[in-house]
Amino acid sequence: MSELAATELCASGPSGARTLQVWRTLMSWFSFVFRIFWEIVKGTPSLAQVLSFLGVRHPLLSSSLAFKPLPADAPTDTPPPATAAQSAILGKLMVVLDLDETLVCAYETSSIPSFVRKQAIEAGLKCFELECISGEKDVEGEAKVSHVTVFERPGLREFLQQISEFADLVLFTAGLEGYARPLVDKIDVDNRFTHRLYRPATVSTEYREHVKDLLSISKDLCRIVLVDNNPFSFLLQPLNGIPCVPFSAGQPYDEQLLGVILPLLKRLSLQKDVRPVLYERFNMPEWFKQHGIPIVDIKE
Repeated sequence: MSELAATELCASGPSGARTLQVWRTLMSWFSFVFRIFWEIVKGTPSLAQVLSFLGVRHPLLSSSLAFKPLPADAPTDTPPPATAAQSAILGKLMVVLDLDETLVCAYETSSIPSFVRKQAIEAGLKCFELECISGEKDVEGEAKVSHVTVFERPGLREFLQQISEFADLVLFTAGLEGYARPLVDKIDVDNRFTHRLYRPATVSTEYREHVKDLLSISKDLCRIVLVDNNPFSFLLQPLNGIPCVPFSAGQPYDEQLLGVILPLLKRLSLQKDVRPVLYERFNMPEWFKQHGIPIVDIKE
């Protein structure tokens, strides 16, 4: 039936060729939707999980509001690498990195639709299996062991290697240590992170829980940045935040780490104070005000 329809469309000339292209696009889309529907019928993932695999974020399914993404192209005013004299005067930049949806994305292995996993791997995403301690208890009161599939954001290993040449790296996640520690062991085999901070190191505020306070890492806010997909992580130090696009298994060609964030970090490594540059770039205090959160003492 579809072949007959395609033949009739081709016979109508240039306009028919355009119609054929539309027809093929629709058929491809319907096929894709049917595969998702079939996985749901089989009881594999929840709606929220399916959307997260595809990189779709909905206000009702997400705990954080999205920030305007960093531009796809690297800054054109990125300076040359710092000289030895400059590096000696400024010292290393402190780069604090979030984990989930910033460096990796992770799902319970049993919840991943087989076609999503296959397409991600065929597209070149690196992944690995992980056993980790869950925050839940089993019927006997013992901590449950979860089986997780982790997808690395494209360029992750090279990103960590290059940043470590001009910055001290700190891992700061709102995830539990039983899950995050073995995961980070896998992606940081060269021990590039000088410190690792987990959920107990976060703080609760009037507006959000699990906020990351950079003063727990350094009292000097001039040379420290936090890269995170959740803008609310910056609530206490909005001038030190670098918001990034959330990463999911449905984004195998993502270029945020090497193409966007790395050039910005190189530029910041040459600044005596990173906050004026980040204020001009993102104006996070204004973003918080737009969401009903007053920001005070932002210059401290």
